[in-house]
Amino acid sequence: MSANDPATRYFEAIASALSGLDVFLRDDSSPLYRHDLIAKVMGEYIGRLENSFTSWRNRLGFMESFRISRAESGFPVFQNVLELENDRSSADKRLAAIPEPEALRAEMADFILRQKAMPHALRKAMAERLYLEQVSSGQVFGPFILPKTIRVSVNPKTQRPFYVVHWGAFDGTANLPLVYMATLEDSSDGLVRQLVGPDGKLNEKVPVPLPVDGLLNPELAHQFDDFAEKNSAYTLTPTTIATNLDKDFETLHPKQLRRVVLGPFYSAGITEHNSTVQEVLSKVRKPQNAWLLTWTVQEVFSKAEQPAKRGLFSRQPAREEFYINTDDLEAARMGVSSYEKHALIPHEAYQALYAAGEAQQIFSGYQVHIISNGQVITDV
Repeated sequence: MSANDPATRYFEAIASALSGLDVFLRDDSSPLYRHDLIAKVMGEYIGRLENSFTSWRNRLGFMESFRISRAESGFPVFQNVLELENDRSSADKRLAAIPEPEALRAEMADFILRQKAMPHALRKAMAERLYLEQVSSGQVFGPFILPKTIRVSVNPKTQRPFYVVHWGAFDGTANLPLVYMATLEDSSDGLVRQLVGPDGKLNEKVPVPLPVDGLLNPELAHQFDDFAEKNSAYTLTPTTIATNLDKDFETLHPKQLRRVVLGPFYSAGITEHNSTVQEVLSKVRKPQNAWLLTWTVQEVFSKAEQPAKRGLFSRQPAREEFYINTDDLEAARMGVSSYEKHALIPHEAYQALYAAGEAQQIFSGYQVHIISNGQVITDV
């Protein structure tokens, strides 16, 4: 691929955007990710995305099939994600049939010396090997990324253990990467007895080697995996997901659910979902700086818990009351307690939008973060 090839420009732009987002996540003054736990979780999914794009770029070295959602998300279409997942499952078998890199390099050098030509077949074999080695690691952004428990503590008011759990999904309709984080209290009798000590705090005698794959409660772990996979669609509001969780698990009490929607992503000459943005970005001198990445953080939390009711002939488990901010029309539309919209853009691209008089309109309602010389400038 040449430097002016659209695919090359797209991969360079998205790599620059994800790298910039990683810089933003690690910035101590970041207005959103001051909580190191959120930054750590998001950093893991950004790393998965970076690995996915590296894999897709290597794949183009031997397979000419790659499509992005040009008019909507700016991210690859879902078919590419599925292909990555399928190739991951067969990577080891396919790698066994391809020579080692050292052997391929030696064959390539010998071919060039003898034939005075480029060894295209060998180059494709090398590209395929690099691609398969990348995807076989498993650290790519697949259609669904299983939940993981990263924190456990005890709520002193309820005397219940609570977990912080996260998982990911690539929405197949919107073509958007989604990251979920949930705080769940667990009233299961066995877990309460095991994890809550006599002093009402986390029982230090019970080792919990965090992070734990899946939900910490082993009796609910598989069911929770299934729930998360079936309830991670972008079309579902965070409140709907939290309500479904509350109904499906009698002893799990969702106190907070956060969803990070990555995208849309805008790249000059590639995406088409905002003509004004595209026109201005096309004037940016360096292609690697002609991009704009947006993301939305949605959050719903429980404002109260209705206690369980037990009668002679019926029983009602405890239920959460989720707060929806109906004073904010956008929050009500999203089905959330609160939300934040963010935009990350290189300094050169922001200058172009500002000079064109478009910055105020385009970034209305967004917190803007500008990447300049490897640093983040916020609230411009």
